Amino acid sequence: MPRPTVARIDLEALRHNYSTACQRAGNARVMAVVKADGYGHGIARVASALADLAPKYAVACLEEAVAIREAGLAQPVVLLQGVHAEPDLANCAEQGFEPVLHSWQQLTWLADSRNRPRLWLKVNSGMNRLGFHPEELANVMQRLDRAGALATFEGFVTHFACADDVDSSMTVRQTEVFEQATAAWPDRMRSVGNSAAHFLPGQPLYDWSRPGIMLYGGSPMIGKTGRQLGLEPVMSLEAPLISTRMVPAGESVGYGASWVADRDTRMGMVAIGYGDGYPRHAGTNTPAAINGQRIRLIGRVSMDMLAVDLTGAPDAKEGDSVELWGSTVGVDEVATYAGTIAYELLTGITARVRRQYR
Repeated sequence: MPRPTVARIDLEALRHNYSTACQRAGNARVMAVVKADGYGHGIARVASALADLAPKYAVACLEEAVAIREAGLAQPVVLLQGVHAEPDLANCAEQGFEPVLHSWQQLTWLADSRNRPRLWLKVNSGMNRLGFHPEELANVMQRLDRAGALATFEGFVTHFACADDVDSSMTVRQTEVFEQATAAWPDRMRSVGNSAAHFLPGQPLYDWSRPGIMLYGGSPMIGKTGRQLGLEPVMSLEAPLISTRMVPAGESVGYGASWVADRDTRMGMVAIGYGDGYPRHAGTNTPAAINGQRIRLIGRVSMDMLAVDLTGAPDAKEGDSVELWGSTVGVDEVATYAGTIAYELLTGITARVRRQYR
């Protein structure tokens, strides 16, 4: 039998979260962001589950867009990093992919290409990763015109640096920069809304929003969990309890002897570790659950297993399933204990963890 460590994917929860994004997007249409293998949930299954809801998908790169086509889905797919070589433009034009152009090199490829995919331009409104500076846009638009690409030009996008922080003024500044930069082309569409922007009071989302982590039940907001934002967990990461024993007071557990029992403690070993994508830096007191009862990790996470304190679950026995995150223990909570974010946890689950869909 296969190792019973599994990520259970609730596709109805995914659809609920997409509907929540639509409700919060107002008049904006909502493209589903399914990059990074659907945030670790399986891009083909995630995209298929949203096929009757989402009019457009967004991914990072061409390979991910191709995976959507191979799943039999025909919706347009936005490539958020654009293309990485000139021949990719022909592929985009043929398959209905919409690259986001962010560099002069990409514009040169476009001018040299005979193919004209539908495309977007990225505006650097202050995040300073990718995109054209506002003062460059007039020249960029002239380049598009000379390349004969205005007929397939969809509009402008930007990305927020601090939308997860309701107390930050940076999102307001970026929005103002973006509006001013694109004001000369009012007939073109605009897109700014990552997941966090859906929860900022008064934040305009314009024509298209781009929810990502919120679709999977993770919180995009500092100090809030997905549940508190009305989102449902999509992934439940579960592994079996494979051993139990009493650890006498004064004895240690695991590598480095980093945890020492201060009293006789019933301990259990769980068949999951950082080889499965569970974070090694989740230390003692990180929550988990068994039979609906909350328990805690103790000691260091190993590659293939981790230890839990079963004091809070006296009836737990070998073979019982341990929830590492899911409906009892939220992925946002685990991320906080591990000193990271839900994005990293969800996308980090490795291929040896089976996905089961319902």
